[in-house]
Amino acid sequence: MIPPKPRSRPDRVSLWRYMRLFRKDILSAQPERLYRAWMAEFRTPFFRSYLANDPALVKLVLSERPDDFPKSDRIGAGLRPLLGDSVFLTNGARWKRQRRIIDPAFEGGRLRDTWPAMWAAGQAAVARLERLATGDPVEIEAETSHAAADVIFRTLFSLPIENEVARAVFEEFRAYQRSQPILNLAAFLPGPRWMPRFFRRETRASARRIRGLIEGLTAARLAAIEAGTAPDDLATKIMTTADPETGERFDVGEMVDQVAIFFLAGHETSASALAWALYLLALYPDWQEKVAEEAGTLTESFSSLSKLRVTRDVFRETLRLYPPVPMMVRETTRPETFRGRRVPAGAQVVLSPWHLHRQTRLWERPDAFDPGRWTTESGRACARDAYMPFSAGPRVCTGAGFAMVEGVLLLGLLCRAFRIETVEGRVPEPVAHLTVRARNGIWLRCVPRGG
Repeated sequence: MIPPKPRSRPDRVSLWRYMRLFRKDILSAQPERLYRAWMAEFRTPFFRSYLANDPALVKLVLSERPDDFPKSDRIGAGLRPLLGDSVFLTNGARWKRQRRIIDPAFEGGRLRDTWPAMWAAGQAAVARLERLATGDPVEIEAETSHAAADVIFRTLFSLPIENEVARAVFEEFRAYQRSQPILNLAAFLPGPRWMPRFFRRETRASARRIRGLIEGLTAARLAAIEAGTAPDDLATKIMTTADPETGERFDVGEMVDQVAIFFLAGHETSASALAWALYLLALYPDWQEKVAEEAGTLTESFSSLSKLRVTRDVFRETLRLYPPVPMMVRETTRPETFRGRRVPAGAQVVLSPWHLHRQTRLWERPDAFDPGRWTTESGRACARDAYMPFSAGPRVCTGAGFAMVEGVLLLGLLCRAFRIETVEGRVPEPVAHLTVRARNGIWLRCVPRGG
């Protein structure tokens, strides 16, 4: 049995047809040959795009010469109403300054400090799902979104999702997801950043409301810091960290940008990965039982997480098959030569975890769910060369370690409490909008394990 995978488009389509397919779903808009190609070129009247599946080329772009391949503003333009100048969208000196301030909050020792808040969010997620665990179908993505949002607010602002402001931000993000397409017209039209961009009215309105709510939280936290009453959470750590080179700290406006991306990246991506992990375990009950048994050793102690080796491999395999961010786009700053082919300055370089993780020349049984591969030499080799759910190099996701702790913990707690089962006739169809989700949700049955 192979987990669901989008159908590929015909090898050749018109630009207009491609744009329509891409807007609907980035994954099924791609041809099948991308799963075996080392590189592919795509030309439009406005720009050239090169998808890189060759591990050596990916390493060049992300790790060896990252400053020569900044993030493409064509793609970022679609997210700017919400994310402003967050670390997700900036480049160069500005991005490096932001990372110098943000990174200390996510270093290894701080992960231990966030554990009690994650544990509390996990217990709350189990309690919420208990009310739905009647054997009737449950749309599990809605539940994982709730759980992931709770983790973010508890670890960032020491607020449970039941807090009035936290819940309002969560609801507004759901509205934003429904109104924001993966592809804005700005992605196809070259031009300066000040050039007008076209967004749906509800997208702009939702982004304004989210940023307004976050600004209120941020201003209140700054006042608490000045009064000496702020809790020791991630927001306080980031807002009190000075850039070691300039001594500057984030002001309220800059912090709003960063909180927006923390919520988008930390909530949206974690919710996607956890939902797919639960579906895969429902599809493969033998692995589910291994996770449930292993999770019996989980306690409130952070050190107990180290015993969940199978659960970690299940989560890693989920991220391989369903990487939350399916594609990343960089841009050439000068003429390049990729695999003997000339690439002009200003071209897009697409790095696709979705295709790299399923590269038929690299992975054994690339479309199969096999957590055991991570204990083999072949699997470890691919992990080094062809696995990047959190990107790689200097721009690797600062919250990668956080996400792995959160995902393994929540997966373990939910499988320990419930037996997860598929629903006949409800096979999820992967699509990519902001992240890799299921077109009509992921429907599962949850039954208390008892005892």
